[in-house]
Amino acid sequence: MTLKPTIKIFIDFDGTISSKDVGREIFLNFGNKEIAFNILNDFQNGLISSKNCWEKLIENTYLISEQDLNKIIDDIPIDSSFHRFVDFCSREFIDIFIISDGFDFYIKRILKRENLEQIKFFSNVLRLKDGKLSAEFPYFNPDYPRFSNPKMIHIMDNSSDDDFTIYIGDGNSDTESAQYCDLIFAKDELLKFCEKNRISFYSYKNFDDIQKIIMKLLSRKRLRKSHRAYLKRKFAYEAE
Repeated sequence: MTLKPTIKIFIDFDGTISSKDVGREIFLNFGNKEIAFNILNDFQNGLISSKNCWEKLIENTYLISEQDLNKIIDDIPIDSSFHRFVDFCSREFIDIFIISDGFDFYIKRILKRENLEQIKFFSNVLRLKDGKLSAEFPYFNPDYPRFSNPKMIHIMDNSSDDDFTIYIGDGNSDTESAQYCDLIFAKDELLKFCEKNRISFYSYKNFDDIQKIIMKLLSRKRLRKSHRAYLKRKFAYEAE
């Protein structure tokens, strides 16, 4: 009898779990909007890296009070179906990880607000001192210069080739890392990327959609792993 592989799920935060991109909202509200839009467009068009994007946005930021910053964060809801999805994964003994190109300041606060502090996450670090924001990028790796927090590193560090890995995302920061997983759930920019590059994926609107598909997967005798993901991971391991 062949045992089914352990399932590991890696989830983007901004615009995937949260209803809006929280980092984007912060920098549009507390800086020169036109400059912020131009910086974000440069990143969207691949003209600057995400690390460079965050650094430029922080330079463009006005003085902020912690109260005003928290108000912006607290006004952004999460996908209402995410709680049900977390409960489902817990029942099925499926490990979930949040991997974000955003910041711990708001991820930690939102997870605490939603009583979801048990979920492990990896992100950049945002600090507020004397009204000024500053950032740290503890996971930055020059081998992946496009990203301030290369998500593929966390996928490989928290799963093995024996696991069946699932990626859930929506944006540009997900396009490379999603390919390191056996199954992709995509919407918005990630969906467009997958369509353009003929990468297999499931589209979704919320986590209820994802849960239904995973339930079907669990009923199968065998989970088919991705050859693309295998090659991506193999190349990354050999390059170390």
